[in-house]
Amino acid sequence: MRITSDLFQEGGEIPARYTCDGEGVSPPLEFHDLPPEALSLVLLMDDPDVPPSVRSDRMWDHWVVFNIPPSTRKVKEGQPPPGVCGANTEGDCCYMGPCPPDREHRYYFKLYALDCMLSLGKGATKKEVQEAMHGHILAEAHLMGRYKRP
Repeated sequence: MRITSDLFQEGGEIPARYTCDGEGVSPPLEFHDLPPEALSLVLLMDDPDVPPSVRSDRMWDHWVVFNIPPSTRKVKEGQPPPGVCGANTEGDCCYMGPCPPDREHRYYFKLYALDCMLSLGKGATKKEVQEAMHGHILAEAHLMGRYKRP
């Protein structure tokens, strides 16, 4: 299974348009080679490079979407994938573009194929989604992009 974007390669720079320094819209993504037995997908985006002075766990959740239909192959720019939106670190149910406060950060787009639908409602946190996914992951993939503010 793979997750890709036409905008940046693995480890490449995320264009400013998709960050707090641009329009802050979500980037287009593509999902490849999904397991045929998958019943749902989960998409998470997070930043593990947050300074401890900002968050003691050093993690910022930018996007949480679950119960995505496994027939989904593309996520269009500026649009969430079909599914249920979970809460980002700010508590909002939407994409939040990169906005590192100090230096270049890594941003991971993580895709999971599951053997079930998750019994969670809108606004579930990444932690709740991860706990519900436990034991149900058929495959996973990630795409990492970098961003440093000008």
